[in-house]
Amino acid sequence: MENIVTSVNSKNKTFQIILSAMLISLVFVSTLFLNIRLPIAANGGLVHLGSAMLFIISIIFGPKKGAIAGAFGMGLFDLVSGWTLWAPFTFIARGLQGYVIGKIAWSFHRQGNYVLLNNFAIIISIPVMLTGYYICEAILFQSWIIPFASIPGNLVQNTVGLLIAIPVCIMLKKLPLFK
Repeated sequence: MENIVTSVNSKNKTFQIILSAMLISLVFVSTLFLNIRLPIAANGGLVHLGSAMLFIISIIFGPKKGAIAGAFGMGLFDLVSGWTLWAPFTFIARGLQGYVIGKIAWSFHRQGNYVLLNNFAIIISIPVMLTGYYICEAILFQSWIIPFASIPGNLVQNTVGLLIAIPVCIMLKKLPLFK
């Protein structure tokens, strides 16, 4: 009997590792290949579908998978796309954002099934992400003023992500696989 339990636990752990790797890959690819640079601030700004994917994963799979996918997926993007200096900050800011969304969307055993709560979760996560990047830029640019220029771009990025993620989550939650 013990061998059966060990085998089941081992298979479940393997499945969870594979699932996490796939979710990280989805965030990475969505960020890498589907992005537009914004001409808002001198230090850049990027709107990408990685935010939408992070929101979807956090709502569908919960806080742990959302945090892992956001932190590693977008952190990896930064490492390979010329934003290397930002990678540690992205890892923290996007990991926290994914966790916050998933924690709220999955609160009280709701498991991302309530559209209003999912919207609320994303909206609450935006200041978390903004604060993370604001602190990052304050450190990198040695200024508390310069980071304000990035806030409009980050708001656009999160708004686009919200507008895409919520309808996609509604459709996915109708599938038997995600019920």
